[in-house]
Amino acid sequence: MSGLFSYDPSSPLVFTQFYFWVFFLAVYAVFSFVKDRRLMRNAFLFFASLFFYYKTSGLSILILLFVICSDFFIARRMVRCGKGGRRRKAWLALSVCIDLGLLCYFKYAYFFTDVVSSITGMELRVTDVFSQLGNILAGSERFDVDRIVLPVGISFFIFQVISYSVDVYRGDVEPVDNILDFGFYVSFFPQLVAGPIVRASEFIPQLYRKFSLSRRQFGIAVFWILNGLAKKIILSDYIAVNFVDRVFDNPLLFTGFENFAALFAYSLQVYADFSGYTDIAIGVAMLTGFYLPTNFNSPYKAPNAQDFWRRWHMSLSRWLKSYLYIPLGGNRRASFGTYFWIILFAVIALILSGSWTVSVLIAAAGLSMIALSRIIKGSSKKILSNINRFITMLFGGMWHGASWNFIIWGGLNGIGMVVYILWKDMRWWLRIMLTGLTATALCLAGRLSPQPIWNILSVWACIIFAVTAVRFLYHLARPDAMGAPSSGLDSLRCKPRGRDALTLRLGNLWAIIQTFTFITFTRLFFRSGSNLDPATANQVAWNTAKNMVERIGSAWDLQVIPDICASYWKVFALVFAGMAIHLLPARWKRRYRICFASLPHPVMALLAAGIVFILYQFVTADTQPFIYFQF
Repeated sequence: MSGLFSYDPSSPLVFTQFYFWVFFLAVYAVFSFVKDRRLMRNAFLFFASLFFYYKTSGLSILILLFVICSDFFIARRMVRCGKGGRRRKAWLALSVCIDLGLLCYFKYAYFFTDVVSSITGMELRVTDVFSQLGNILAGSERFDVDRIVLPVGISFFIFQVISYSVDVYRGDVEPVDNILDFGFYVSFFPQLVAGPIVRASEFIPQLYRKFSLSRRQFGIAVFWILNGLAKKIILSDYIAVNFVDRVFDNPLLFTGFENFAALFAYSLQVYADFSGYTDIAIGVAMLTGFYLPTNFNSPYKAPNAQDFWRRWHMSLSRWLKSYLYIPLGGNRRASFGTYFWIILFAVIALILSGSWTVSVLIAAAGLSMIALSRIIKGSSKKILSNINRFITMLFGGMWHGASWNFIIWGGLNGIGMVVYILWKDMRWWLRIMLTGLTATALCLAGRLSPQPIWNILSVWACIIFAVTAVRFLYHLARPDAMGAPSSGLDSLRCKPRGRDALTLRLGNLWAIIQTFTFITFTRLFFRSGSNLDPATANQVAWNTAKNMVERIGSAWDLQVIPDICASYWKVFALVFAGMAIHLLPARWKRRYRICFASLPHPVMALLAAGIVFILYQFVTADTQPFIYFQF
């Protein structure tokens, strides 16, 4: 019995465990008695959320409680200072410094230790000061002080409380009067450990609303829960355990085709895993009368990198836009923050690469672009917006972890967004010239210095050049038929008919394939840096990425591909089925979601039981944690 109330690191309370649903049923049973009493409802859900977090992350609950108390009282002090003024801004700065200080300590302690060691030459050892404090209070060596354990979901709840402090400072939301209400906002258990990141202005007004759950809303909530479980258990876990993890654990043991297939399968896995968690969180929250923001909108239908980030992890994208991109100056100007981040990333590059040349090049590139914006007045907004956008994406990479892999991943996504913005305004003759020169240069580089990376890039550049040439020739023949890629497969219901409509559809389809391929290859660096001990993450992640590039970029033995497909046919079938469902038109998904929600409750219960039985057949021996728990 005591085990029910103790923390077991090997068995955290996650959505795919039977014990979580026992916990939720118990919570919901009590909730049904207090749902109409606002203060009691919020207080009960707050304490239930604390218990959930304790079962998920142990004594890290103390960090969560500290953040709740800190930001609650600082926000109240901020309001007493009145609007504007230095004191109000000082309280905001204190709040943000405390929150980011905790985040940096737990996520970047090893990185900062390496920085100091490389600068001073001293041998430094990372120590968990919180465990050390616990040992002092306990009077014994109860906690391990030699390794910092990252609290589950710290990035999510830290960003959430920062949004509260900033929104209160701006006057976008009134401060919460009751610490239990505020604690509930920060710790609401469905989205606590992996999002979506709920902004104060979106959620706090819901604290004061009466409980409401219609028959259709109940059905929609059940659908989201089952949909999320299916994504996680059938798609994500099965694909990971039976294929993706094996390849990424030791890429050199597998062929180039297997490495290539694992990379694309991982794109579906990470989507099914993360969006599956979000679906369950939205469903569970809806059953309690609260509504979380949409976090995914069919991201692999995106025709460009910019649209992809409007569809993927939407709560983080909105957070970065509101609290980083716009304060940096957006598309208007280069602020102090712009210069600060350019210099900071140059320093980070110096530390991670050990090369002054790399650091100077990064700083010079950023500062010269700002100088160029001042010279070319007509293009200043576009240049500055691209600089601030690129900085934002680099920060997004750093948010996931302080390693070269995450920085490269963020930087590549930033480059993808900038290239698209420049590309869409280019004349066709310039597009064909640039793609042709790029393909030629990469092919020459592969001849002069045979490396797998040049093989990969040259093949892809030649494909882009060939497609661009075809579209350019068509443009010459029918200039009125060419259109810029729109918003993806859901936008293919176009007014043009006949050949023009087919051309537009093919153009959109090519843009989607191109974007999906680009995003997938950036994931090589993302996946290589995940699930690693921070102390060794840089070296291990870099070796994994290098080995996969070597395999994919080397000559393939085409004769073994049929045997590989036969060996992994179940995995490949799931990947194709998952992508097919993902690419269905949004109106079709909305239709079958509403049909499920409209079923009579007995029929819905039988159907849900059948789905759960099918899910049970796919459950793996070990519980697979959600990928974003580590962030």
